[in-house]
Amino acid sequence: MTVLDARALNRATLARQLLLDRAELPVLDAVAHLGGLQAQEPQEPFTGLWSRLRAFDPAALSELLTGRRVVRAHLMRRTVHLVTAGDLLAWRARHDDMLRRRVLGVYRRELEGVDLGALAAAGREVMADGEPRSMSGLARAVADRWPAVGPRPLGEMLAAGLLPTVQLPPRGVWLTRAGARYGLVATWLGRDIDPLDPDPSDPVGQTLLRRYLAAYGPAASADLRAWCGLTGLPAAVSALRGELVRFRDERGRELLDLPGAPRPDPDTPAPVRFLPAFDNAVLGYHDRSRIIDDAHRGLSVAGARFVLVDGRVAATWTVETDTVLVTPLRRLTRADRAAVAEEGGALASFLGDGGDAGRVRIAPSPG
Repeated sequence: MTVLDARALNRATLARQLLLDRAELPVLDAVAHLGGLQAQEPQEPFTGLWSRLRAFDPAALSELLTGRRVVRAHLMRRTVHLVTAGDLLAWRARHDDMLRRRVLGVYRRELEGVDLGALAAAGREVMADGEPRSMSGLARAVADRWPAVGPRPLGEMLAAGLLPTVQLPPRGVWLTRAGARYGLVATWLGRDIDPLDPDPSDPVGQTLLRRYLAAYGPAASADLRAWCGLTGLPAAVSALRGELVRFRDERGRELLDLPGAPRPDPDTPAPVRFLPAFDNAVLGYHDRSRIIDDAHRGLSVAGARFVLVDGRVAATWTVETDTVLVTPLRRLTRADRAAVAEEGGALASFLGDGGDAGRVRIAPSPG
């Protein structure tokens, strides 16, 4: 099998993630192509799409959210993702077991002895009135049945594990601050989630695998698992193996891919790109060395926002008042700093809701 080195994988990732060239895609199509955007920080998907789409209008995403065509929900890895309504309906049941197991992994002691079926039934009864509720409000509404259990474990298990819910607008609307209020998927979207398909070849898993490879491949089964949080989807991989192409990485891992998917020349120039916190271009892999050095891997789960220079994480960034502050993680050349300043100025303007290029300050390179 052909061996793909880190640079070849990097350029494939950038192309699939719409980070090599900004795409002329409608916002809904971009969200679908990416398999959703991680969104526990409500405003971060706007930066993620700005870095990927030409002439991105944040109002378009807000309208999709209020128009119920995209939703915010606990899904991949039990984290809040912004996904299309259709994907949530199709995928949520396939994630049920994982969501419950991950909540139990945090609160097993607190929830010991709690009948989860009874808890789910109590939660549905409370939510049947169609009123949005916060996680703590939902927990308080059932607390008399489980007085020894704190509100956080009850709320997490109900909103993230047992009940198919969405976080309702105005949370996630552009330049809007709002707490998380939950509603049932069936209430918000007018229909319940698709039932789990009993077919042993795992049709939903096959869809997830195809969609993952289209946006993240070439990738190993461990990478797929790291993205979705499911246990490797072995039945889906087995069912599709005959139509996939195979490679190896420099560690010897088998990588799967769609036969016609883009795999650019490793020498293809990569522009500077600013990534939001928890962007799946970094988090969507078990082996993240294609895009970030191992020395900085811990930053990816700590909520750092990254700057890509020549396709790799080279700096972090934050915003202070109207200024984008960039902190290099390695030496940047004069040309690198100029490119970072130009892209950072455009981002500062975007985050400031338009106008002229905003202010950028780049700290000295380390060492």
